[in-house]
Amino acid sequence: MRVLGIDPGLRNMGWGIIDVDGSRLSHVANGICKSQAGDLAPRLLSLYEQLTDVMHRYQPETAAVEQTFVNKDAVGTLKLGQARGIALLVPAKAGLEIGEYAPNAVKKTVVGVGHAAKAQIDHMVKIQLPGVQIAGPDAADALAIAICHAHHMQSANHLSRAIAKAAS
Repeated sequence: MRVLGIDPGLRNMGWGIIDVDGSRLSHVANGICKSQAGDLAPRLLSLYEQLTDVMHRYQPETAAVEQTFVNKDAVGTLKLGQARGIALLVPAKAGLEIGEYAPNAVKKTVVGVGHAAKAQIDHMVKIQLPGVQIAGPDAADALAIAICHAHHMQSANHLSRAIAKAAS
């Protein structure tokens, strides 16, 4: 299964794609959709077009997006929420199911602790995806989100099989 992880951001929206084969994960691609400073609408359109291009190029089968945390800057949080809307819209428009994960859940899944630093996330992503060249911290976060989603899908599949077995 091909998984797209998205780290929403208005200036830099990270994306990462992995293939999942049982418990084996492999890197496909990663990058950053960038928007230029200026009016909000053209920035959102630019992110939409770039992420749509990623979808068409790599054809993921499922997606995961990091949930927004609320910070003290209400205007910044609102703008991040609008970028997150793009991150949800693009895969939804393609008909994909989308997992949503809190930042601490992603860190706990990938690193083992919920308050890991960016360097720790980068390091663990490189361990889980040997040979990966990461385009930047936002792309590393996106790959971590994809890895988190892959682990949660595997757990859900194990649970479904156990329930089916118990019911028969």
